[in-house]
Amino acid sequence: MKKVLLFACLLAGVAFASTKKYSITLYAPTMIGGTELKAGDYKFELQNQKIVILNNGKETTEASVKVETGDTKYASTSATFANADGKNKLEQICVGGTNMKLVLD
Repeated sequence: MKKVLLFACLLAGVAFASTKKYSITLYAPTMIGGTELKAGDYKFELQNQKIVILNNGKETTEASVKVETGDTKYASTSATFANADGKNKLEQICVGGTNMKLVLD
């Protein structure tokens, strides 16, 4: 019984530690998931089919995403924006070092 409990705790710890955080810099105020973020450096992580934006380790906002796979790895993280009603809106993120593209809904 102790071995099963220890294995379950180890497995939970590995799953918790495996959430990868990525960095993005916003150079202007940007709308993400209905929230306007100020210009600055942020971290983000992918949780299920959502992107969670973190600022100083705290969740700032989240948005639904569609995960697409590119043909090759992206050299650096880049973002695509649309201008709607005079505000920048994040449309997609190509994650540097991976072939993952996150398209925001």
